[in-house]
Amino acid sequence: MEHEVFVPVTVERLREALGDPVRVARAVPGLQQDAGVDPVAGRLKVRIGSHSITYRGAVRVTGRDDGSYAVEGDATETRGTGSVSLALTLRLRDTEGGTTLTFDGTATADGRVTELPQDAVGSAVVRLLNRFAEALGEAEEEPEEKPEQSEEKPETPEAVETPEPVEPPAPPVADFTEPANPPAEAAHARRTMIGRSAEEVDHAPPRGRYAPVPAPQTVASGATLRWAAPAAAVVLASAIVVTRVLRKRR
Repeated sequence: MEHEVFVPVTVERLREALGDPVRVARAVPGLQQDAGVDPVAGRLKVRIGSHSITYRGAVRVTGRDDGSYAVEGDATETRGTGSVSLALTLRLRDTEGGTTLTFDGTATADGRVTELPQDAVGSAVVRLLNRFAEALGEAEEEPEEKPEQSEEKPETPEAVETPEPVEPPAPPVADFTEPANPPAEAAHARRTMIGRSAEEVDHAPPRGRYAPVPAPQTVASGATLRWAAPAAAVVLASAIVVTRVLRKRR
């Protein structure tokens, strides 16, 4: 197979990208890298017509003395027994306004891909190489992390703790609603209410200083009338006796 792709990027930039395995892995379209393995290793789903086949494998890019690159890869189907192996030679040619990448080599495969039309397989390979070349030109080197420089701040003298002002106690507020020492009558009235039910307390008459003043009783007039009746009877009886005595003498 042989295929050419034009990329509007200089040759020097492409050589830097091909020499960095991390940037090469980022340029492979749809590659899902596996943790703990080489940078250009993992799973790759290839769409061929209305079918898709997922492969797991690795790709190695090695520079040669003549300025070309050897691209070698091996992969196996994740859901089958098929496999794919390729051996390509990649050359870079300086072109006006960019660089032309030329791929030529061989590829062998077995399994599900052999059951698909050859035209669909060829179109899928060309599309994969085009996207790889374009992504390789766009891949940028990760900036090196610079160590954080800690800025030394001038030491400032610790602030002297000043005692918080103590607020003076508030003057006692006189309570004009109830005397400080209630009279003995009121205390006695409260003590007698303890232990009573709410109904008894509501209907119990107030005692002590809060008890109502009783109405004055007319004791003197009743006592006078009570003694006046016998005295009048004695006087009347004496008058009758005297009257009879006088009549007999006559």
